[in-house]
Amino acid sequence: MAQVLEFKLPDLGEGLTEAEIVRWLVQVGDVVAIDQPVVEVETAKAMVEVPCPYGGVVTARFGEEGTELPVGSPLLTVAVGAPASDVTDETGAETEGSGNVLVGYGTGAPPARRRRVRRMAADVVTSVADAPAAETGGRDDGPVPVISPLVRRLARENGLELRELTGSGRDGLILRADVEQALRAAATQEATTQEATLLPPATLPTTTTTTDTDGVTRTPLRGIRGAVADKLSRSRREIPDATCWVDADATELMRARAAMNAAGGPKISVLALLARICTAALARFPELNSSVDMEAREVVRFDRVHLGFAAQTERGLVVPVVRDAQTRDAEALSAEFARLTAAARAGTLTPGDLTGGTFTLNNYGVFGVDGSTPIINHPEAAMLGVGRIVPKPWVHEGELAVRQVVQLSLTFDHRVCDGGTAGGFLRYVADCVEQPAVLLRNL
Repeated sequence: MAQVLEFKLPDLGEGLTEAEIVRWLVQVGDVVAIDQPVVEVETAKAMVEVPCPYGGVVTARFGEEGTELPVGSPLLTVAVGAPASDVTDETGAETEGSGNVLVGYGTGAPPARRRRVRRMAADVVTSVADAPAAETGGRDDGPVPVISPLVRRLARENGLELRELTGSGRDGLILRADVEQALRAAATQEATTQEATLLPPATLPTTTTTTDTDGVTRTPLRGIRGAVADKLSRSRREIPDATCWVDADATELMRARAAMNAAGGPKISVLALLARICTAALARFPELNSSVDMEAREVVRFDRVHLGFAAQTERGLVVPVVRDAQTRDAEALSAEFARLTAAARAGTLTPGDLTGGTFTLNNYGVFGVDGSTPIINHPEAAMLGVGRIVPKPWVHEGELAVRQVVQLSLTFDHRVCDGGTAGGFLRYVADCVEQPAVLLRNL
């Protein structure tokens, strides 16, 4: 007799309490495999595909697309087609979950245990020969070893030929991880031919709006836009910030980048050079790589630099984080910026990609503006803003000349340091921009 199991919206981490259903990936009556993504949801952090820890037939779905559900609400029910005696782990003990779960799944199975649905193995594709005929794409040279509609869509939307991939699953089955690995490799290769910069402005997605008789339109602050509003409001409310800025001659930095790229190898982006300068500056002024714990009345200083960078996407502003940026050279930073930017564009950033930053670099110059007063990305202590690099009149070696000039702005938490430290940090950054050889002192 089939056992019907209820799968609830899991805790996606980072204190998120709700998520909006963007798109169902399965229909009632579909057969799903263990850990197969079944729904795409949007949290206040990112778009997330939620895998189901059960294998069986979908008997019900809860919530239409566009519905916002709290964590712990039912998502769907699955009828496990095999008798309980046939659903066992490798020790012979009965289990109900995959064990490969997100926070709060609560399947009841210890993380180290994986279940096997023996009788349903014949219903859920177990070999290349079982792949649907639609996978041939109209070609007569045999089926493509992939069963997930999500994998097919992901490859199709990114122009990836599935037949060129080698699957890592059972019997060569192509998994989502195989497609994502191929896309990451393509993004890294793309970074060698074009500069990894922040995304251009994009139109925000259509959301539910209401218009009254006076022509006033109201749009709910929800999803990423709502999260940005909450975070920026908290930053302004809690952090006594101050901003200082300076103009710098970036001519030599641009020449150094041109020389590096002319030498061959992966291309180095301006953003990567600025990031390298930031990590060197934070090594000299570590007070700015910190946060404030007001409950303990302590300044918490970090030894590692997890560098965030602001990116505008179709879903709004996001801040991906480059982990351990202090250990990466300009080439490695360029590659990581390219990977995270591509993921931001595709909407595949995970909550882990968007949290844990200790310092943020904001290159608003891509929007064609010279300066700004950045709002600190709470709970960090500082943000460096970079305007556009443009030719301007400049006094160079005692004579008026046209040079490549950029405005640098530093907003800092006045609780972690005073103006002398902030000014020293910003002046060091400007010195490195004007004379890149200054960085050699730290090598």
